[in-house]
Amino acid sequence: MKLILIALAVVAVSSAAQLSGNEPIPIVSQSAEVNFDGSYHSSYETGNGISYGEQGQLKNAGNKDAEAEEVQGFVRYTSPEGTPIELQFVANENGFQAQGAHLPVAPSPPPIPPAILRSLEYNAAHPEQDQLQ
Repeated sequence: MKLILIALAVVAVSSAAQLSGNEPIPIVSQSAEVNFDGSYHSSYETGNGISYGEQGQLKNAGNKDAEAEEVQGFVRYTSPEGTPIELQFVANENGFQAQGAHLPVAPSPPPIPPAILRSLEYNAAHPEQDQLQ
């Protein structure tokens, strides 16, 4: 049983090596800088057309309640189907936000039903009734 598992593992590893190719992909360019204030930038480009870059900085330094790291960046590559992909992103106190033409777009929300809309309007016009007695 052990021999069969070892043989299967060898076959899986050799198959994966054939699929991925044995040629290393060169790094065409690479840069990185980290500054004393905590800001930084980093980027690279590979020989197969992948490029990546990001920069980050501390916002509101010294203000403990409002300090937040903000990172902005991009990645570019060509999909297996030949489509150029470009993704831009920001990560900060509001979370990770990505933008790209290849990303799906959420459908518009359905309209608010009239009865609920009337109820919301009534509640907004009568805030004194929201308080518990």
